[in-house]
Formats: sequence, structure tokens, C-alpha cells
Amino acid sequence: MSTFMKTAAIAGAMTAALAAQTTTASAAGQEKCYGVSLAGENDCKAGAGTTCAGTSTVDYQGNAWTLVDAGTCTEMELPGDRMGSLEELDRDLPA
Repeated sequence: MSTFMKTAAIAGAMTAALAAQTTTASAAGQEKCYGVSLAGENDCKAGAGTTCAGTSTVDYQGNAWTLVDAGTCTEMELPGDRMGSLEELDRDLPA
């Protein structure tokens, strides 16, 4: 293998490692909060038959979560008597 190829391979590996570190660091200090996202704006999980991010179909869907700053989930102000939850909820599910 040529010196150029080795250098390119090492640079690529370092870039991938830095990207993984940044992604992990940005998720640190955050938690999954169920029932706080608007329709289509969830980070993941939106019940059976959905794929993942952006698949919630109802505002504040109880089985869809989004990442929020740690410690803020249950303190978020939401319309009505709704509260965020660290666990999946059975409210505001699509019909």
C-alpha cells in the first residue's frame, strides 16, 4: 500500500472517530421524553407500524419520544393537563 493510501486511510479513521465522539457528546446530558413532540417531529418510536424519527402522526403522541435536556422532561409546559414522561404513555395515540 502506498504512503498516500495509508495516510488517507488514517485520516478517514480519525475523522470517523471524531464524528462518533461528537455524536456521543451531543447526546450526553439528554434523555428520552415521551409525549412532548409535535406530529412528525419526534426523534424516534411512534408506536407499531412506524419506522422512527418523524413518524408520529399526533401532537404530543404518548408513545413517541424526543431527546430533551436531562432533568427537563417532566417539567415541560404543554397544552392542557399533559406532562412529559420518561416512560411511554397511553395518551394522545393515533386513532
